[in-house]
Amino acid sequence: MAAGCRQDMHDQPRYDPMEASAFFADGRAVRPLVEGTVARGTLREDAHLYTGLINGQPAETFPFPITRHRLERGQERYEIFCAPCHGRLGDGRGMVVQRGFPAPRSYHEEEMRQQPPGYYFDVMTRGFGRMQDYAALVSPEDRWAIAAYIRALQLSQRAPAAVLTADDQRRLKGAPAGTGAGAGAGAEPRP
Repeated sequence: MAAGCRQDMHDQPRYDPMEASAFFADGRAVRPLVEGTVARGTLREDAHLYTGLINGQPAETFPFPITRHRLERGQERYEIFCAPCHGRLGDGRGMVVQRGFPAPRSYHEEEMRQQPPGYYFDVMTRGFGRMQDYAALVSPEDRWAIAAYIRALQLSQRAPAAVLTADDQRRLKGAPAGTGAGAGAGAEPRP
């Protein structure tokens, strides 16, 4: 009989989530945030950084400078989260596709090449078609780094020969590097 009268941890006087309350005038147990409070470290005032939009349109620019470090971080995150479907080259032939899943569009199609970086950020944030959203898995900074890496993949597949070094241009034409003009006076061509 004494065990039946215990109220300690067995019957806690508390509200369950979303429970009605007769105590508060609005009838809700869930209370609104206190007006004027500041959520430290979680305020997302920079819409460009956190939404990928500027004036409601996908951003044409990145919210921070794209450095080599950020590009390498984007490559790392891309290979973890994106390459299984989109492929390491961004051609839509990832391992999941090779196992029978429908292929996503190639980043190298002209329409996809014309998309601004904010478009890619938005797709990663909200998902698109069969693709789930990655907002909970990939930080906003990493989503921007991935968008930068996607842009680098696109450029790598259509870089004009004029931007290549002389050695790279010769390799492109099938000649070994270090041959031809500029290889050094009296240099022997390599076989």
